[in-house]
Amino acid sequence: MDRWIAPGRVNIIGEHTDYNDGFVLPIALSLGVVCAAEPRADRRVRLTSVQRPGELIDCSLNALGAQRDQLPGWARYPLGVVHEFVRRGLPVGGVRLDLGGTVPIGAGLSSSAALCCAVALTLRDLFAPDLGKRALIDIARAAENHFAGVPTGVLDHSASILCTAGHALFLDVRAFNSANAGATEQIPFDLAANDLALLVADTGQPHDLSDGAYAERRAQCEAAAAALGLVSLRDADADDPARLTDEVLRRRATHVVTENARVLAVAQRLRAGADPRVAGPLLTASHDSLRDDFEVSTPALDLAVTAALEHGAHGARMIGGGFGGSVLALVDHAAVDRVRRAVLDRFAAEALAAPRVFPVEPAAGARRLT
Repeated sequence: MDRWIAPGRVNIIGEHTDYNDGFVLPIALSLGVVCAAEPRADRRVRLTSVQRPGELIDCSLNALGAQRDQLPGWARYPLGVVHEFVRRGLPVGGVRLDLGGTVPIGAGLSSSAALCCAVALTLRDLFAPDLGKRALIDIARAAENHFAGVPTGVLDHSASILCTAGHALFLDVRAFNSANAGATEQIPFDLAANDLALLVADTGQPHDLSDGAYAERRAQCEAAAAALGLVSLRDADADDPARLTDEVLRRRATHVVTENARVLAVAQRLRAGADPRVAGPLLTASHDSLRDDFEVSTPALDLAVTAALEHGAHGARMIGGGFGGSVLALVDHAAVDRVRRAVLDRFAAEALAAPRVFPVEPAAGARRLT
C-alpha cells in the first residue's frame, strides 16, 4: 500500500486566536500521522489503527452519517473526512485505511488535525487529484468540527498542510477564510543559525477538546464580541475589553486582543531578521495570559514553564487548546540538557509522572511518502 504523512504542529504563538479571526504562527513537526491506503472494489471503508490494536471498523460509504453515533470516538476523525468527501459529492470509492503515527495523543500537538489531514491528502491523491490545499484544509476542519464534534478553528489543519521546513507559517485567519491574497506567509525560522532550540515538554496529562471546555471558551469569545458590537474579537481595539461588564468575558477578550498583538510582534521581528531570542518574553506573556485571562492552563503546565524559565529558557508557554498537554520553551542550544533536566527534576519533586521532553524543528507539511 502507498503511504501519506501529515505532521503535528507546535504553535510558536497565537493560541485561541484562530476561531476569533485572528493571527497565528505555527511550525510543523517531524512527528506525524501516517496513512497507508489502497482502493477497494466495493463501496466500503475498512479502518484500522496501530494505536487501536484489534479494532477494525468496516462501514458503507453511504451510511457513515447515519452510523456516526455508533462509531468509537477515535474513528470519527478519519471517517469524518471520508464522509466529507461523500457529502460534497467528490469522487471517492471504497478504501482501506491503515493508520499509525508518532504524534502523542492529547499532548497539544494537534494529533487529531494531523490524522484528518493525512486521510484527506490520501483520499485526494487516490480519488480527486484536482483538489487544492485550501479545499483539503476545509475538508479536514469540517470533519473535526461536524463529525468528531470538536469546534476547532483553522490553525491546526492549515499548519499540517501548508507549513514548510525551516519556516514558521504566519496565517491571517480572516483573510484565509475569505480566500484573500496575502493570507499566509512563510517566515524563515532558522534555529540552528542562532544556536537556539525549541523544547517541548509533554506533561503526560492529555486533554480532550471534545469534553466541552474548549467549546465553552469559544462561546465566551463570541459572546464578548457580540457584547462589544463586533463581528469577532479580531476587530477589538486594545481598550475594548475594559468596556465589558462581565468579568469572565472581559478576561477572555483581553487574552485574544493581547495575543493577536503578540503574534504580530513576533512575526514582525522574525520577518526583519531579528534574533529569535527577542520573542522569548512574548512567549512567556502568552502563557501568563492563557493561565490568568483564558484559564486553560494547569498546575503541571505552569510547573514546566516555571522550571524552564528558572533554568535559562528565553521564554516558555503552554501550547494547544489547554487543560493538559505540552509546554514549549525557547532555549539556547547549549542549555537544552540543563532545561530538560530541570523540568524532569521539578516533576519528580512534586511526585508527578516524568514528562517527555524533546527538541523540535520546523518541518515539512503533509506529503506522499511512497
